[in-house]
Amino acid sequence: MNRREFIKSAVIVSAALAAPPYLDPFLTHVLGAGMPDLVVAQGKPPSQITRAAIDGLGGIRKFISRGDVVVVKPNIGWDRLPEYAANTNPMVVATIVRLCLEAGASKVKVFDNPVNDARRTYKQSGIADAAKSAGAIVSYIDDRKFKDMRINGLVLKSWPLYTEVFEADKVINVPIAKTHGLTELTLGMKNWMGIMGGWRGRIHQRIDKSLVDLAMTVKPVLTILDAVRILTANGPLGGNLADVKILNTVIAGIDPVAVDAFGATLFSMKPADLGYVRIGQEAGLGTMDLDRVIIKRIRL
Repeated sequence: MNRREFIKSAVIVSAALAAPPYLDPFLTHVLGAGMPDLVVAQGKPPSQITRAAIDGLGGIRKFISRGDVVVVKPNIGWDRLPEYAANTNPMVVATIVRLCLEAGASKVKVFDNPVNDARRTYKQSGIADAAKSAGAIVSYIDDRKFKDMRINGLVLKSWPLYTEVFEADKVINVPIAKTHGLTELTLGMKNWMGIMGGWRGRIHQRIDKSLVDLAMTVKPVLTILDAVRILTANGPLGGNLADVKILNTVIAGIDPVAVDAFGATLFSMKPADLGYVRIGQEAGLGTMDLDRVIIKRIRL
């Protein structure tokens, strides 16, 4: 059996089963022997598949230590209710907050720099209430906390970024999977636009390279892609339930390029169809070749 056949035949396992002992050094380059690169959890409810996805990578304590200050960065960009799939699912966010606190995090902070009015997006999305109930510190963006930071990227040399992200001990990126008129899809790398100050529209002309520059600057310990509901058309704002597809899926990984590459497949696209995924691989941020990624699938 070759590597591709092995992966295809062995990745579907139950939540209770441990990952098989992969011995190939390449297959264990990210998380260590026996651990997958990506975990794709499917089922209900969102809280359980979120926990299962993280457990499949070795559990939250592999990433969060006692006393850590953690930033959980969802997409809270739009004045939409959860069923419209414009923002990260609130149950996914709340579960991550609880897990971090269970691991001993001293604080878990949740915030975003939304496009619509923050007071409406935080409330309508359901994220503010869910995250607070889970124990998070939920705050609106404070413009005084943006600081011009040197990036020295492909196109971005500096930009005002939100300092609380860089002052935290650990950062977890929690985007939602949805379409976008400019970048085809908005997934993990594009979610970092929510830590940018200034006029974000200025990056639109060279957006793919700009997104990679941002992704090379922030160092999340996890990217957790919410695909409980995905927005298949008219993104990123949406507004029509006919454009929403229910997948009841959460994807977790430490390679941001691989997570976004897998996200592309949810929309019947190839990873190479996304400019920032191609450029991210070229820049050494991660791999978009899913045949070279160990994917563990969990069905609840």
